[in-house]
Amino acid sequence: MSVLDDLRGGLIVSVQADPSSPLNTPEAIALLCRVAVINGAVAVRVEGLERVAAAVRAVSVPVIGIVKRAYDGFAPYITAGERELAEVAAAGAAIVAFDATGRVRPDGRSVADVVAAIHARGLLAMADCATGDDVRVAASAGADAVSTTLCGFTDATRHLTLPALELTRACSASGRFAICEGGVASADDVAAAFAAGADAVVAGTALTNVDVLVRRFAAAAPGVRSEQSPRRSERTSP
Repeated sequence: MSVLDDLRGGLIVSVQADPSSPLNTPEAIALLCRVAVINGAVAVRVEGLERVAAAVRAVSVPVIGIVKRAYDGFAPYITAGERELAEVAAAGAAIVAFDATGRVRPDGRSVADVVAAIHARGLLAMADCATGDDVRVAASAGADAVSTTLCGFTDATRHLTLPALELTRACSASGRFAICEGGVASADDVAAAFAAGADAVVAGTALTNVDVLVRRFAAAAPGVRSEQSPRRSERTSP
């Protein structure tokens, strides 16, 4: 049975914290990953070399690894270049997720180039897409999984409602392993994503981003609120 077969029909939990959060340490992320798996997650999605490595050591399920790093003048920041790909691979992730939009990457590589580089390391490639065109290109390039991760986070898709069920249908129709990710905030969203053809569903902020959750609840309270951490958009980054 393949890694993706193990994920089929299951919930993947994205375990990421705000960059400035006390939870954004390898130890804390690994603990949250263990909690997710104990309670039914079939895989976890984790960011950063040290945190991915800690997650790999902490759980027995597949770890989807990414590295977020911004480059001046370029929009992609999810595993955007060779440096980031090498870090995810070195950390021991089974699956590498990367920005598969049509936006220019810092190293100039195409989606097909990125997929080939991931496969050369013996790992699976998860294409984080924003549009149907992204899905088609990634599927043609041989990506093992296509996801809706970046829908709602590009200039052309910011107006769309999440979760991106239409794009989930496009992912399913591509013939690749289809993953719905982004804006999955309830059990009903999970059910709707599977009904739209998802092979697996990712939930993150609604489950593991404690900083965002506390801010949402605190914003509804009439008392004085702490301003120690900056306010962020409710549409958190993937």
